[in-house]
Amino acid sequence: MGLLWTIAEVLVALILIIASFLLTAIVSEAYRRRHNNTHVDAQAIFEDPNSLKQVPCPHIHDPAEKYLSLVIPAFNEEYRLPGALDETINYLQQRAAKDKSFTYEVVIVDDGSADATKRVAFDFVKKYTVDNVRIILLGRNHGKGEAIRKGMLHSRGELLLMLDADGATKVADLEKLENQIHAVAKKEFCLGESAASDSSFRISDMPLAAFGSRAHLEEKALATRKWYRNFLMKGFHLVVLLTAGSGIRDTQCGFKMFTRAAARKLFTNIRLKRQV
Repeated sequence: MGLLWTIAEVLVALILIIASFLLTAIVSEAYRRRHNNTHVDAQAIFEDPNSLKQVPCPHIHDPAEKYLSLVIPAFNEEYRLPGALDETINYLQQRAAKDKSFTYEVVIVDDGSADATKRVAFDFVKKYTVDNVRIILLGRNHGKGEAIRKGMLHSRGELLLMLDADGATKVADLEKLENQIHAVAKKEFCLGESAASDSSFRISDMPLAAFGSRAHLEEKALATRKWYRNFLMKGFHLVVLLTAGSGIRDTQCGFKMFTRAAARKLFTNIRLKRQV
């Protein structure tokens, strides 16, 4: 019996050590990124495939030119990107055909890919025109978070959606996030007929965000994963809960929508905030 208690105590101690290590690493990285902007100094490059010239990207502080921007970070995605783009652009074209006021752009952020991701993306630019599909070239790999941030900073939409290149989420589900943002805007900001008839009003001026979630699929996922993956997942969720709070059930779902005002606050770095 004494041996079992000793083993249990060792296991508990190991769990606490691992949790402490993860929490320390997350806090340290957050502090480093907050106080050191060297990782975001690289200029985002937009390239026109017709002239092959590099031109400056639009910025999040500019007025919106489109209704919806879809930001897709891509790192070595030459095989999965075509299917995701075909589905995405087909949906957008069908919606634009039904609603002439619906305008959109797809912003692909090539995060320093070593494969043919850039070529695949440019094929779509040539096919659907540079006004609808754009590529930001980061030059070297910065990581998914920075790729998303760069895409958000250089998008033109009133609403900005981030989604993964693997097509894990159906693009049509963006309407669920879109509807939630409009519903919250009407409820929280008392938007009635007078606001809707005001030509100066734009949803982009309100700092709102809607997050997709796969939490309802967790039970099925737990049943198919190895026990150690479930253990690591639960440990990570605990760290996120302690650092971010309990309001968001699925922080890792790569399907999130922001208004332009919210994106300005979330993705603009400290240095740019002070210059505005």
